[in-house]
Amino acid sequence: MIEAVLAVGGKLIDKLIPDPQAQADAKIKLLELAQKGELTEITAKADIIKAEASSEHGLAATWRPILMLTFGALIVARWLGYSAPGIEEAEILKLWDIVELGLGGYVIGRSVEKVAPTIAEAIKNK
Repeated sequence: MIEAVLAVGGKLIDKLIPDPQAQADAKIKLLELAQKGELTEITAKADIIKAEASSEHGLAATWRPILMLTFGALIVARWLGYSAPGIEEAEILKLWDIVELGLGGYVIGRSVEKVAPTIAEAIKNK
């Protein structure tokens, strides 16, 4: 599986990064991630998110988006001047950090969904 991720990652790097030196640096970084086992961790997390999203149970499939929408609504409410009396600026900043983290996870999950067929095809042809 890691070999397939590296192959697809290398192709993506070639297409997305025009500078040959930057391509080489990105590929080295990708190999370093693989050696540290971080790619396995990332793909495992993506598999969990994908399994939750495809669950037949509504709450299991939507709890992450609902949670992120709730945090986003709290931030927007604060921008519009509505907030609970006890919420301080530091708490709002923590909520924003959570939203950024959640959006990052969502983007990674969606990216994995898009390249998963290519990875599966690479594994099948191996």
